Parts: sequence; structure tokens; C-alpha cells
Amino acid sequence: MVERRKPMWVKDAIDYVMQYKKHGEIEIVSLDDCDGRFLAEPLVADHDVPPFNRSPYDGFALRAVDTKNASRDNPLSLKVIDEIGAGHVSEFEVGHMEAIRIMTGAQIPKGSDSVVMLELVKEEKRSEGTLITIKRSLKEGENISFQGEDTKKGNPLIDRGVAINPGIKALLATFGYSNVKVSRRPLIGIIATGSELLNPDEELVPGKIRNSNGYMIESQILRAGAQYKRYASISDNLDKLYETIKLALDECDILITTGGVSVGDYDYLPEIYRRLGANLLFNKIAMRPGSVTSCAEKDGKLLFGLSGNPSACYIGFELFVRPYIRTWLCSERPYLRTISGTLKNDFSKPNPFSRFVRGKIVYENGNVFVEPVGLDKSGVVTSLAWADCLMILPGGTRGYMNGDQIELLLLEDQQGSEKPWVEAKFSKS
Repeated sequence: MVERRKPMWVKDAIDYVMQYKKHGEIEIVSLDDCDGRFLAEPLVADHDVPPFNRSPYDGFALRAVDTKNASRDNPLSLKVIDEIGAGHVSEFEVGHMEAIRIMTGAQIPKGSDSVVMLELVKEEKRSEGTLITIKRSLKEGENISFQGEDTKKGNPLIDRGVAINPGIKALLATFGYSNVKVSRRPLIGIIATGSELLNPDEELVPGKIRNSNGYMIESQILRAGAQYKRYASISDNLDKLYETIKLALDECDILITTGGVSVGDYDYLPEIYRRLGANLLFNKIAMRPGSVTSCAEKDGKLLFGLSGNPSACYIGFELFVRPYIRTWLCSERPYLRTISGTLKNDFSKPNPFSRFVRGKIVYENGNVFVEPVGLDKSGVVTSLAWADCLMILPGGTRGYMNGDQIELLLLEDQQGSEKPWVEAKFSKS
């Protein structure tokens, strides 16, 4: 007898998953190894940047008042009394009609309040010393990078839960973080099910396909910031699959299975959930593709049952698994970010369920357009290679036309969103 399932709204399914959200433990890694990790605590400036007034150019530090009458018709000469290299401080104080040669990044010497760039003066050496000739006036503070103009001590810079990119790594180095507190990455077990699956290095034979879902999910896990453990593909054997899932639950923080979530004779996951005594959160969602996506909870750990169809599997991960991972990593913006775009193609297929179509963003004259990529079928894999967004087509319509405004979920974006895109769009009301 075929099991009857009642579909759940997408937003409700996300809410069920996030009821079990948690933050991972803190671990310390070296600055050398922190790329792509997620900050476990906010980054706050512990000193002013720059820490002193400094020169942004090679030039001469002087007093602006001494240049008041300087012009092409009235060049003025100043005596050079010292030279400062980057990382050094002059012992001299600049006085009337005096200047100190200064290199980029060096601290502004006492008495001076401006810098004239090297190429704007003429330098000549005489018996009485070095002189510079200047043919323009300067204002007080001109060409000076002032202490704290970049940031002040105590200013918050980066929130916790943000992925460390090259710019953030520069900040960590600036503020002396030779070791960095990051969130421990959750370990996610991956089990691909189905007797039809071959490894990538095996020859195709009639009735068989290569396992693409497992490798795809691994890449999605890494993009989300977690780590994975690959378990061998399991043929349609209930007892073997049950034992493998039990082992993976002991070894991992989260478990993902692909395939076996439908209602066919060899779709064993519903029975395995029952054997485990797991709490079934949902097993059907009002969405296309991926309506048979399921999720269960056992002892605080989540078991995500994703479709065996590649596109459905991919979308199920991005909608439900990714925000759980990002919350584990302390992100305050764990959901995919949404933007609006204009549809470039007709999409006339009606559907009672909300549809997520693999799309490609096109920028024209400062405007955002989007077009579907590949066939809109759940078993299609080629379209995933080109997709950088998911086009959201709400259900209950007769389709969408070229020129319609639609919402887009950004797949490669790292900024994220504080709330799921469905917050105001797909509620039961």
C-alpha cells in the first residue's frame, strides 16, 4: 500500500529544521589556517588604525604656514633637516622654513602638519645642506593619514559567524591575531542509496548510472563551511542501510542520505526512521523539485533525506541543510539572500506547488535579468553547472512570462540573510 503524505509548506519545513539549531564549539586555529573558517567571536579593534599620524606618500613633512605665499611666481626654499624611513621616528622637530624628508607610512614628525609630495618639489644639495623649492601652498593636514581615521579603538569590525576572506584575514593580522577563534565545522555524513549507482571510475552498464549526488553534496557542504565523511554507496538492502545509518549517526553531527525517500518498494528510509525511533519532522513539502525531501531527528541530531534526483537533491540541501550549517557556524545571516530580477523567458508551466528553477543572472544596463538554464526536470544534472541562482516561482499560477518580476535566491553569495526568503511570501495565509 502506498503511503499517503500530506505536503508541508516550505516555510514550515524550514522552521521545523531550525527548531533544532545549535552553535558549534569554539576551536583555535592559526592565522595561516583560518581562510574560509567562520569567526566564533566578533572582531573588535584593540587600537587605533593608523596608530599614529603618518604620511601616505613619499615627500617632505613641513609646516603649512611656511608655504602660505608659495606660488610659481614666488617659489620658496625650505631646509631639509632629517630623513625618516618607514618604521622610524625622527628626533627632530620641524621649525620655521624647515622640512623633513619622509617615506610612505612613516610617522609625521613633531612640528609639521602637512606633507608635500616628492614630485611637487625641486631638491638640491648645497654646501650649507639640502634645500627643497616649493611652488604651491599647502593646507594644514594636507596629505596626512590621521591616527584612527581608518578605525578607532573599540570599534566593532566583523560580526561572529562571518566567513574569513582575504580582507578579514588582513584585519586579523592588523590586530595581532596569530591564533583565531573559529567555530568547529560540523561533520556531515553522506550516504548515497540505490542499487543503480556506480562509482565515477566504473564503466556504464545498462540500467546503471554514476553516483553524482554524493560528490555534489560534498561540494555543497564545503561551500556552506562544514566538512563531510563519505560512506560507501548502499544498494537497496534495508538491513545494511540501517546499520550504516546507525554508524554514521554515532560518528557524525548531521547525516544526509540521497535517494530512498519516496514511496516505492525499495525506498527504505521511512522504515529506517521508525526502527531508529527518530522523530519525523516532515516527509513531503509543497515544492518542485524535491517534494519528497524529508527530515527526522534522533537524540538532537538531524537526518536529512534528500531526493535521489540531482536537481531536487541540490535544492533540498540549499533550502534546508545550508541554514542549519550556517547557524552551527554562528552566522546571524544563515539563509540564502534574495534579490529581484526580471524574467527573460516565458515559463508557462503551471504548478500548484512553489517551483525552484535553476537560473543564470544576466546584468544589462545596470538591471538584473534571469533566464532558466537547461531542462526544468528534477533528474537533470547539467543545468546545475551553470546555475548561480534559484528562480522562485510561487505555485497556484498559470505560469510566468517574459518581463515578469520574480525573486531569486543567490547560490554563490556569502552575505546571506537574517530571515528565510519565504518569510512573507509562502505562509499559509
